[in-house]
Amino acid sequence: MTQIPTKDEIRKLLVGFADAIQLDQIRVDALPPLKFSSRYCDSMWRIWRRSHLDYINRLLPTVEAISPALLEKLTWLATNYEPDVVREAALELFAGAVSDSYAPEEVETASLFFGSLIQDVTRASPGKPVQGDAKALMMNWLPVTDPLRIAEDPETGYGAPSGFLN
Repeated sequence: MTQIPTKDEIRKLLVGFADAIQLDQIRVDALPPLKFSSRYCDSMWRIWRRSHLDYINRLLPTVEAISPALLEKLTWLATNYEPDVVREAALELFAGAVSDSYAPEEVETASLFFGSLIQDVTRASPGKPVQGDAKALMMNWLPVTDPLRIAEDPETGYGAPSGFLN
């Protein structure tokens, strides 16, 4: 039987995502101007990163209120859906939350955010058992390289980072 993730591990997941976003901005700031497309809008992407960081900072104080039942559901999600599937849904949910696609009361707490994540993933496709520990699988839900997929946008031009980050 897999162990149920703790609230501290949920907090670690969110903090790790925030750290990856900040590292991505530092990486982009270090790139030479010639790496960017002429269509690249630096201020827009800075605002996009900052909006995500602000949202994560609003979620973090609410992690403690996550119920044991929700932690069990997150464990089930981790052991029944590939991390890539959850990652895609989580990034879409973050994007919707920061762009006001959701009413604030729908995603204003960590409990509401992760409850919505569970609904979004399970509504999209049936799961199938995944090998591994729920805690370890959950740590793969949010990317550390190009965390907001900005490098994938054709208008950025600088491309995804390469090297030691996965």
